[in-house]
Amino acid sequence: MTDNRSTMVSFRRGSQVLQLRLHHMFLDAPESVVRAVADYAGRGHRNAGQLLDEYIRGQQPLIRQLRRESDAELNPLGRCFDLRALYNGVNEIYFQNGIQARIGWGRMPPRRRRKSIRLGVYDHQTREIRIHPALDRPEVPAFFVEFIVFHEMLHQLFPSSGRMGRRVHHPRAFRERERTYPHYGAALRWERENLGTLLRG
Repeated sequence: MTDNRSTMVSFRRGSQVLQLRLHHMFLDAPESVVRAVADYAGRGHRNAGQLLDEYIRGQQPLIRQLRRESDAELNPLGRCFDLRALYNGVNEIYFQNGIQARIGWGRMPPRRRRKSIRLGVYDHQTREIRIHPALDRPEVPAFFVEFIVFHEMLHQLFPSSGRMGRRVHHPRAFRERERTYPHYGAALRWERENLGTLLRG
């Protein structure tokens, strides 16, 4: 059993065993839902997915929103960039002030060798955007930070979708709207050329 916030059901088949990882919401699931889990994971019956999707949607309050007390306050003012100013400009120009969210810099993680970096995150439940502090330095162009802010704001318009708790975080409509950002190509090139520097923090 898990308290995962994104994947409610996953499984792995072995030669003589089926390993299931289920959100704790299934502990109190009715027999019909438990049978649907068995049909989906054990027998490969895809039509059981609809029943599980309906059950998961009805149990949304049980999907715990993890927040540390130290994360409660969002500070948008960095050494080089004011995220609130960037957010306000993006909201006015590209969203007609239709996005309602708080924004701030995330916490700097412990220094260690990383293979990936998450430059921004949007929390649907709290409507909070956090930007990785690795971007708060003078060599990072403003248009790139603005692009990351724009990307995270898009998540409010285009929420994740999918079946069986397997989320598609960037649906087609999201990607199409993202490409309308004027500096889209330049932002992708800058990230590709400077990823190593960002990974080193």
